[in-house]
Amino acid sequence: MKDLPILSGDDVERMLTRVQAAEAVSRALQAGLEPSADPARTIVELAGGQFLLMPSATTYSVGLKAATVAPGNPGRGLPRIQAVYLLFDADTLELRAILDGTAVTSLRTAAVSIAAVSPVLSRFTRPIAVVVFGMGPQAIGHVAALEACDSIELADITYVVRQPERARQHKPGRGRVVSVSDPFVNTRLQGADVVVCATSAPAPLFDSARLADGAVVIAVGSHEPEVRELDGPLMARADVIVEDVRTALREAGDVVLAGREGHLRPDELIPMVDVVRGKRVVDADRTVVFKSVGMSWQDVVVAEAVMESYRLDAVVPRP
Repeated sequence: MKDLPILSGDDVERMLTRVQAAEAVSRALQAGLEPSADPARTIVELAGGQFLLMPSATTYSVGLKAATVAPGNPGRGLPRIQAVYLLFDADTLELRAILDGTAVTSLRTAAVSIAAVSPVLSRFTRPIAVVVFGMGPQAIGHVAALEACDSIELADITYVVRQPERARQHKPGRGRVVSVSDPFVNTRLQGADVVVCATSAPAPLFDSARLADGAVVIAVGSHEPEVRELDGPLMARADVIVEDVRTALREAGDVVLAGREGHLRPDELIPMVDVVRGKRVVDADRTVVFKSVGMSWQDVVVAEAVMESYRLDAVVPRP
């Protein structure tokens, strides 16, 4: 195993752009990958947070992500989510590579969102206004992915956070940083074309009545049935796209709680595979919500694409 490639976070980011990762996700779905066949993740509750095991397989590879979620880490100056990714050959089950799982997670989450909403973004024929709740890696990664989309142009970006002074020290590129309590947030929401929710908040982040019809909302912050970022009335008036219906009903609090309140029925959920394959076209005048909890198939697809780029570029493996 001395020649086993071990890719750092920087290696993963260098090998694949967010657009390339989104294209890899779309290709896999168009080629027949079925998210509904993905194994459920295993979640182990720990004193400091959670331990997650996420296995999946494609025709060529078997992958396993071991991840930890430590809610107290941001206060320690450490990532909330940390992970390692193991990629095996599908036939021999030989370990082929070890990748920084945190980087794979960051890359694939934004990639999946873009793959899911790309067919919808064509509704915007002018530069769009983006409101982002959160300013962690996923929030920043989603903005970068949107900026890289050829089909749209960003007019302005507003980051909404709990501690704006702290966040401004790490402000990426352009965009305004405001407090969640600032009245300006309501004004920005009323004019928002795209809203990204990437927080650890346990309750709805905003009153969806302030959001105009036709907006696109991407929510990626939670993967627990009792935690939500979006309110029920938003889910009631939106076309709700999910990675997989069964998974969303098990893990997506935004979906589970809206259903419990009578705002959303299971048969109203739209699997993203139907959108990517063109089997379902949403009404351009309706609000769209993409709710993601993260699934194992996404990691293995993106890890494969990273390793394909690694082989093509003949990068020297780390010792």
